[in-house]
Amino acid sequence: VQLQASGGGLVQAGGSLRLSCAVSGSRISLNEMGWYRQAPGKQREMVALITSGGATDYVDFVKGRFTISRGNAKNTVNLQMNSLTPEDTAVYYCYARQFYVEHWGQGTLVTVSS
Repeated sequence: VQLQASGGGLVQAGGSLRLSCAVSGSRISLNEMGWYRQAPGKQREMVALITSGGATDYVDFVKGRFTISRGNAKNTVNLQMNSLTPEDTAVYYCYARQFYVEHWGQGTLVTVSS
């Protein structure tokens, strides 16, 4: 199973970015997909998750600003990020879980300038 993330980049505070992740190598639907992030000097933290049934979960500091959704293609997930702040600067990692096995993407850098 491989996860390919895209969409990171540099944006000014208040701007928006959209991250996408496509999972290949899995013949069955994944139980859960989502995004984590790791800022410099900090631990990796959950940002948003979505289950195969469409249930979503967000960390408090992104609620109302970020939206996670399943893509039209099987085993794809998107993260729409609005009202970005410099505190959102981090490497964002795509995540997928198939039963009890976790898979991670290579990370995409999001930099928000003030």
